[in-house]
Order: sequence, then structure tokens, then C-alpha cells
Amino acid sequence: MSDRIFLSRAHVTDVEEKYVLEALRSGWVAPLGPMVDRFEREIAERCGVSGALALSSGTAALHLALLDAGAGPDSVVVLPTMTFAASANAVAYTGAAPVFVDATDDANVDIDLLVETVRTLQGEGRTVAAVMTVDLFGRACDYTALGTQLDALDVPLIEDAAEALGATHHGRPAGSFGRAAALSFNGNKIMTTSGGGMLLSNDTDLLDRARYLSTQARQPAPWYEHTEIGYNYRMSNILAALGIGQLERLDSMIARRRDIRDLYAGALADIDGVSFLGRDQGGDAEDNHWLTCITLDPKLIATDPTTVMAALDAAGIEARHLWKPMHLQPIHASARAATTGTAERLFRTGLTLPSGSELTDPQIDRVLGTLAPLLQGQAT
Repeated sequence: MSDRIFLSRAHVTDVEEKYVLEALRSGWVAPLGPMVDRFEREIAERCGVSGALALSSGTAALHLALLDAGAGPDSVVVLPTMTFAASANAVAYTGAAPVFVDATDDANVDIDLLVETVRTLQGEGRTVAAVMTVDLFGRACDYTALGTQLDALDVPLIEDAAEALGATHHGRPAGSFGRAAALSFNGNKIMTTSGGGMLLSNDTDLLDRARYLSTQARQPAPWYEHTEIGYNYRMSNILAALGIGQLERLDSMIARRRDIRDLYAGALADIDGVSFLGRDQGGDAEDNHWLTCITLDPKLIATDPTTVMAALDAAGIEARHLWKPMHLQPIHASARAATTGTAERLFRTGLTLPSGSELTDPQIDRVLGTLAPLLQGQAT
């Protein structure tokens, strides 16, 4: 329906139109070009890293980072179970085995359990190629708690910051932690290039190697010479132009998503059993507020997320479950996992609400007009 309220739709204005038109008129419509170079510089500066590589997706960035870390057959990669499939898919692309670790109440990975799992695996003689953290729903992991523990275990850290551009941890930008990090610019993210991603690192050798692999591993010869398998992973100049415009507006889009979360929190404050993911676990001042997520205490709320989502959908409003834990996915049924039950509980009780920066206050009022009575056990 034309008046449907979406979860997180791309928010594009005449700012982006200006840059895309400039790219089109320049003649640089094929992959790469001056807009790509500029976008890489500006993202690197924003995230406080030495360099960035614009790619076709955040998954491509994770894949290249894992290859650099040596992930492959006969090795394992330890990562959160509460994440989108792309995190685990990138591990599978390398041939490494994923080992999943449970979450804490804010949905991000349980750091103590993560480190314990790495130690256990190493004690068994397993090769842990890398640890991947995921900054979930726009909230950076507790990198202070992680500290230098992985360094002591001689395991590289790869940060999946696909959902977290603009977020910080103790003032340090998401995307600046670990040996390498990945961003996503998919259409539903905090900012978009329609499709695309970015690999971030302070290691110029890593970026140079990834750049080579991402352009089909072409050797420096006057003909097409290849000595190893490469990938078609680079971003187009036109999409980079869109990204430049989006990045220019990133802070205002974050501010609007913060306002939307505040509207939800204010309206639902008096309903016992409703909790806001992240916000109720120590504040959310450093989040990018990509998605507002709530959990429903089944002891206090008579309804459940699936019922709520169906009612919202019938009213023309999109909402979704939190990520289904990877260790519950059929494709990973045989994978090893260190679990506490937290991720499963969050999946059963949680849902995401419309959070896009283009949403108006009347649209949020419309969401709340359906949602609040449901949570209060009233008929809509």
C-alpha cells in the first residue's frame, strides 16, 4: 500500500541527487572513479582509520578481511550467534568453521564467553584464525571489556560494524577496532549506496592485498594476467557518489533516529514489561540508533512479537523479529556453539520497530496507535 510505514527505508534528498548527477555527467559510470576515491577518504576520516576500500557489500569486506587473517579449511572463526546471516556466510566462503557465542542482554556478544571459547578451542589444538565481533543494531560491542585479551591469545579481531556507522565506544568510532572492520551500505542501513560496503583498516598492506583480490586479482601486466583467484567486489563510481551525499547527511539522520527512539520510549514508558534494547542496558548515547528494538516480558505482556507484528502488518506497518540466532539456523545445525540461552530469549521476545530517518512524527504516532493498545492488552 502507498502509505505503508517501512522499517528502515533509504532516506534520499536533493543532496544525493546532486552528487549522482555530477558522477553521471563526468562519464565515470563504470566501476571505480574519482567519487570512489573521495568516498573512501571521507569514510576513513569519519571512522578514524588510515584507509578504506569501497566494495560491493559489507559481506565482501568481511570475506576479504577473513582471507587476510588466514581463515580457511582446518581453521575456525569465533563469532556471535546473534547476528545477520552475512557474518556467518563470510566465514563459510573461506572454508573455515564458524563457532558461535551467545549474547548479553543488549544483544551484543558476551565478551567473557567469547574469550573463554577461544581459550578452550586453542587448548584443544584448534587453529582460531580470527574472532569476529558484530556491533548489533547500531551499538558498538564492549571493546573495553575485550581489551587486549585477543592479543595475548594471538588471535586477530575483525569488527563487523555493518550496522554501526556513526556509533562510538568511549568516543572511538565503530569501524576502528581490530585488524580490519566492515561497513554495510545496504538499502536499509543508517546510510546507503543502494548496495555496497567498505573495508576499513590501519594496515595498508591488508588494504592493498584486498584491493588486488577485489579487482579479480589482476597482475600488473599489459594483458589480463592472473596467478590466483580474485573477486569482482569493487563499488561503482555512481554508487559512491550517492554515498558521499549520504555521508554528508549522516549526523542529521542519526539525530532523527534518536528522536524517533525517544518518541517510542516516552510513549511506552508506563507499560510494564517493555524494554528497549541497548537503552535499558546502560544508556544509548553512543549508539547510531539504526533500529529501535524492544523486548516483551512474557510474564507481564499478554501478547508476543509474532502477534504484534501481524497486527502491525495488517495496519500497514512493517516490523520484524530480532535476528534468529545462527546456532538455530538449519544451515548451521551442526556448528559448535557456546550458549547461555540469552540470544534465544531475545529472539523469542524481541522485535524491531519502524526507525527510518525519513519517518514523520505523525507516522510514529500511527505506529504507537496500533502498538500501545496491543501491549496493554486492549483491542485496537
